[in-house]
Amino acid sequence: MNAPHTSPPDLQNVVAGFDHEAFGSQAVFRVALEALSHPGRVLGMPLQNALPRQGHGAAAALLLGLLDADTTLWLSPTLARSDAPVWLRFHTGCQVVAEASAAQFLWVAQGDDMPQLSSLQVGSEAYPDQSATCVLEVGSLHSDAGGWRLQGPGIPSERRLRVDGFQPDFAAELALQWADNHASFPRGVDVFLSTTSHIAGLPRTTRILPDTES
Repeated sequence: MNAPHTSPPDLQNVVAGFDHEAFGSQAVFRVALEALSHPGRVLGMPLQNALPRQGHGAAAALLLGLLDADTTLWLSPTLARSDAPVWLRFHTGCQVVAEASAAQFLWVAQGDDMPQLSSLQVGSEAYPDQSATCVLEVGSLHSDAGGWRLQGPGIPSERRLRVDGFQPDFAAELALQWADNHASFPRGVDVFLSTTSHIAGLPRTTRILPDTES
């Protein structure tokens, strides 16, 4: 079920998108591609755009660059009640859907529950690209000791990624869900972790291992 269309009063309060649409979207796409090509690498997101009042700036810019009129988007409750869906619909033409399972992209605010990865679009053996991408807001990202140990394509041997700002036990729960997601390859969901200004990619090809030093 699609969300209602933007009404004229909504449009009066929509802030601008990219300062320069072509350059802004290209810059975002390059960062997104690098994030998925080098899983766990923490990258600054160019914020060359105005932002909605709710949601992390890096997540908003990422979706502004990736969405278009042919894509569907689900937002977690905090974001769905904000100006974020109107802003994204106005600037990208995307369709906002009420069910996470119907979305090609998902934006989950920090503190909101994330849908089970297995409940999302995971593609098929023949069309693994027909799967969901989840943008998950976190408090901070650090490429140092502690946290997750990442292995897989795009990682020379092992990369460390510490993610802060999750609710208690959420990181462990996500890691458990991720084991099943990784095992489903070539099917599966890809994830971007987002702070206010940085992102890190977790493509389905990446393995998440627990910290052996804790």
